[in-house]
Amino acid sequence: EVQGGTMLVVAVIGLAVNLASMRILRSGAHDNLNVKGAYFEVLSDMLSSLGVIVAAIVIWRTGWVYADPLVSAAIGLFILPRTWKLMHEAVGVLLEGTPSNINLAAVRTALVAFEGVEDVHDLHVWTLTSGVHALSAHCVMADPSFNEPLLSGARSMLHQKFNIEHVTLQVESRTCGDTHRHA
Repeated sequence: EVQGGTMLVVAVIGLAVNLASMRILRSGAHDNLNVKGAYFEVLSDMLSSLGVIVAAIVIWRTGWVYADPLVSAAIGLFILPRTWKLMHEAVGVLLEGTPSNINLAAVRTALVAFEGVEDVHDLHVWTLTSGVHALSAHCVMADPSFNEPLLSGARSMLHQKFNIEHVTLQVESRTCGDTHRHA
């Protein structure tokens, strides 16, 4: 037998704890995938508490015990899209995919704009951890005297314009002979 009164008391206590936890986790949930996962877990617990409160009131007032599984199913459907998004982000990091906010064509254009750069190939950008992106690329230079300005300027530009923290550039001459072209 489902006891609506007891169910209501436990759900209200759970709601209070979950609201406090959400407040603590909220600030870091935008910057860190692990904190975002914890935040979504507490959010789902908070929604569950709210659902249990609603179901408890319905059961307590009307005796209709099917309110509990109905509310549980609704909470599951509400949480599913957020879980999918979190999983998509985690898989992107694990598979070293290009971050969705990085436009590789724009990065290539910005690198080619440096004086002395004739071409950029083997350009790769990936996420090391939440909010920390890395880049590696080969830059074909017409004149080795432009190498140092490229290396120092590109690191600064990539950090400021694209939020790329870790940069590895391989400087090559036209005669390098690398015929493989990648992104």
